[in-house]
Amino acid sequence: MNKSIVNKTSEYFNKKGIILPTISELANPHIINQEYKDKLKTLDKNSVDPLNLFRVHWFNNRDHSDFSKVPEHIVLPNEFTGVDAKIIVNIGRLFPLITAHKVLAAYGCLLPRILNGTFDYEKNKAVWPSTGNYCRGGVAISKILGLKSVAILPEGMSAERFAWLEEWVSDKNDIIKTTGTESNVKEIYDACNELKKDPSNDIINQFDEYYNYAIHRAVTGPSFEKSFLQVKGNSNLKPKFYVSASGSSGTLAAGDYLKDHLGTKIAVVEATECPTLLNNGYGEHNIQGIGDKHVPLIHNVMNTDFVVGISDKATNNLNMIFNTEIGQKYLTTKKGFDVNFINRLPEFGFSTIANILASIKLAKYMHLGKDDAIITVATDGADLYLSELEKTKQEFKGIYDETSCAEIYGQYLKGITSDHTMELNQREKERIFNLGYYTWVEQQGIDLEDFDKRRDQNFWNEHYENMLSLDNQVKEFNNM
Repeated sequence: MNKSIVNKTSEYFNKKGIILPTISELANPHIINQEYKDKLKTLDKNSVDPLNLFRVHWFNNRDHSDFSKVPEHIVLPNEFTGVDAKIIVNIGRLFPLITAHKVLAAYGCLLPRILNGTFDYEKNKAVWPSTGNYCRGGVAISKILGLKSVAILPEGMSAERFAWLEEWVSDKNDIIKTTGTESNVKEIYDACNELKKDPSNDIINQFDEYYNYAIHRAVTGPSFEKSFLQVKGNSNLKPKFYVSASGSSGTLAAGDYLKDHLGTKIAVVEATECPTLLNNGYGEHNIQGIGDKHVPLIHNVMNTDFVVGISDKATNNLNMIFNTEIGQKYLTTKKGFDVNFINRLPEFGFSTIANILASIKLAKYMHLGKDDAIITVATDGADLYLSELEKTKQEFKGIYDETSCAEIYGQYLKGITSDHTMELNQREKERIFNLGYYTWVEQQGIDLEDFDKRRDQNFWNEHYENMLSLDNQVKEFNNM
């Protein structure tokens, strides 16, 4: 710990009126000071106000006037999923500032640096490499705290992300566009390695930051437990799976908490166009936010039970019928779905649709029944993909009608099979674990001993416990 920098930063924050929330407060915001909660009732959720740090959790209600008893979620109708199991989708677009949950990961990764004095606000710049939402979360948290920051993301990501960044950065040169799309993670790392030559740049890489893993295990996991328990009520409902796209593998860490507390198995989702985990494959895809062509350093592979592949053709096309007047009319008038449910479909972004489809596949593969539940997550909403929606429409060459909707619904939702579903035995887990060697040891210079430590669950438990232990440091920092 660099005590002098900690003291200097605390003084700086005090002058700006910044109070840092504890991990416990984010996991259970009902314990937040009532004064703060009252002030939040009239504060814009996107305001650059330090009080919005106390909204960086899963419990914001729909109009952001208060906190919900449990995280906002939706239980998908069985007639929609075509399976008996209950699929519970936790809603991430209610996070403040970026309408996506990655703002939580950004806070979790920056917090220890502040508490330990390894980040000097006068000298350092926070560099946020991402395939989409994480860099926006990093820029938002940095701006609230009065810190300098840089966003790195592939040039092929949705236009909405870049539009947001241009409004939030102080200098457009602080947006670095790397070559390619979702599939070009190495190019992001190359840009980071170039920036790392300047010691003032602090690379906060979500793919190798164990704090990203730990914040989700400590906050997202117990939050999803609460939403499940509300759905369960007094019934015999049993939580069988937690399903999450790979991405940086941060959100996936909630599965470690749920496995410990509810006994769920963990399934990771990837694009069939780039089946890295399924069969060492590679390729390009458009399920923005799920990453590929490598195994993140913070993926606890040896605790993962299934891999499920979903095609971006499914997510692109379902996104279209979920978010167009023609598509929604088809779903209500021809398929008979309740209009209130259909009106909620825009809460599902690309990776969310992938998570839902993977949950359905697992339910079919495992023959789950009405007393079984799958917990999954909507990391963001369709509003971040409006430009991608227009691209999909163009593929229909102007002929997008009720017949088109019927074909999409039949092929990509009603016709879901359990293909591209792999149950991981010990050998498959070791295969996937070993794949990470080429990225992290050979390319990025991680020590082999440090790489191999990740096989042991005690390694991950220690990172989780370390995150929980930060509460006392946060309180001391706030009271300096």
